[in-house]
Amino acid sequence: MGDDKKKLGFWSIVLLGINAIIGSGIFLLPNQAMELIGPASLAVILFDTILVISIAMCFAEVGGLFKKNGGPYVYAKEAFGDFIGFEVGFMKWAIGIIAWAAMAAAFTTALSKVWAPAADKTVSNIIIVCMLVGLGIINIIGVNISKALNNIITVGKLVPLIIFVAVGIFFIKGSNFTPVFLHGEYQSGSFGAAALLIFYAFTGFESIAVAAEDMDNPEKNVPKAIITVMVIVSLIYLLIQAVSIGILGEGLAKTATPVADATSIFLGPMGAALVSAGTLISIGGINIAASFITPRSGIALADDGLLPKIITKKGKRGTPYVAIIITVALAIPIALSGSFSKLAAISVVSRFAQYVPTCLAVIVLRKKKPELKSSFRVPFGPVIPILAVLVSGWLLLQSSMEKILWGLGGLIIGIPVYFLMKENNDNKEETI
Repeated sequence: MGDDKKKLGFWSIVLLGINAIIGSGIFLLPNQAMELIGPASLAVILFDTILVISIAMCFAEVGGLFKKNGGPYVYAKEAFGDFIGFEVGFMKWAIGIIAWAAMAAAFTTALSKVWAPAADKTVSNIIIVCMLVGLGIINIIGVNISKALNNIITVGKLVPLIIFVAVGIFFIKGSNFTPVFLHGEYQSGSFGAAALLIFYAFTGFESIAVAAEDMDNPEKNVPKAIITVMVIVSLIYLLIQAVSIGILGEGLAKTATPVADATSIFLGPMGAALVSAGTLISIGGINIAASFITPRSGIALADDGLLPKIITKKGKRGTPYVAIIITVALAIPIALSGSFSKLAAISVVSRFAQYVPTCLAVIVLRKKKPELKSSFRVPFGPVIPILAVLVSGWLLLQSSMEKILWGLGGLIIGIPVYFLMKENNDNKEETI
């Protein structure tokens, strides 16, 4: 089990979870939700909270069954076999690339608030390419990003949000919450579209369950940490959305940087600059983290012989330069292809390729491997995993066909790759 002193305590896991979830989404998405459904977007946040807690509990149960790393790839492989496992693992890398592309696009959106030329498409594209290539080079060179920088980034994004809520709450106008729906009546499909978009702001919760084996008393602490994190995050999101609506009213739907614009009304230019700085620090930090984490998703598959071994190749400094180059090369065209909100929606669609198999794995592994005992068990039998899968399916159907094809296209690309690698591995075994 390792040294208990090195294990993470309850509040360390809670902070880890909050840090993994709160990123670019809440700084940049309140306007999109307002534009889709109006003040009723507050109900959308509650809906997403319940869905996310349900999926996160499924991650907690299957995460407690296995000691090896790999997350959803391992769960799917154990429950449904090599092919589904590969597809989920392949999508994990694809999701990472799409999410990083969304973060790079988000950075230019936030930067345009403090530096107007960044709003220009050509300038924005140059910044995106420089950022992705630059971080790729830093990664290949092997520069360590210290824990201190990580802590600065965490504080840098939370302080502006806390100030925004604590001060902004006194400037709310009640009249801005009516009508509840934009234009006075409910538009068909607007709830689902808003739920799909806001869901992006909650992604990252799966890291809480993945950290289970590094925790003190995981049986007790994993479910507690998941519920605590989701309550804190959803409360922060509800308050930010409420303050944004209460201050900007219908004007919220027309701004690209809602939190900064709302702050400028009650704290003036200095307040807006503080929030903009916090946004840039937050999104910049997430880009740095993504540049290090994303290439490693491909290596896990290559180590198992499911992708070409060349992907695991390391340079003189011990960094996986082939995986880094492939990741950057794929992230650039994706980041240049769409706006932050469009890429965020595609990122959400692709993430369900991890979430749905993990929820189903709970039911399958209970029957298939009853000898495996998890540190946590989802309550109410199979009810929560089944509801999570059904609601996820409904949410997916709210997306456009274009976004579904973009988001789940990796599954189709993965099919020939899997069979080519399988045939290659079989041939090697026969030779041996």
